[in-house]
Amino acid sequence: MAFGIKRQELKEWKQKIDNGEIAFLTHYWLDERFPGYKTVTKVGCHDLHLLAKWGEKHGLRKEWIHHRPDGYSHFDLIGARQNDILLKEGLVDHIWNK
Repeated sequence: MAFGIKRQELKEWKQKIDNGEIAFLTHYWLDERFPGYKTVTKVGCHDLHLLAKWGEKHGLRKEWIHHRPDGYSHFDLIGARQNDILLKEGLVDHIWNK
């Protein structure tokens, strides 16, 4: 279950994806399959080749892309990998330790 997203944040994430950019959206998230994790970062791009290349740079496999028919395909980042990648990308404001 996702929560803690403002409508404007989601709109900006989608606009960046539509523009062919790599876009980041971090929000609170609870999923019984992943106990102990409270946030997820969705990293999306309309250009799936570019997204796969970006993921490869961070040790992510293209098979891990969540393909969406609406065009907002993305990687889901959680846990230590989420924090490591966000730090490498200079997105400290996306790291929430709450």
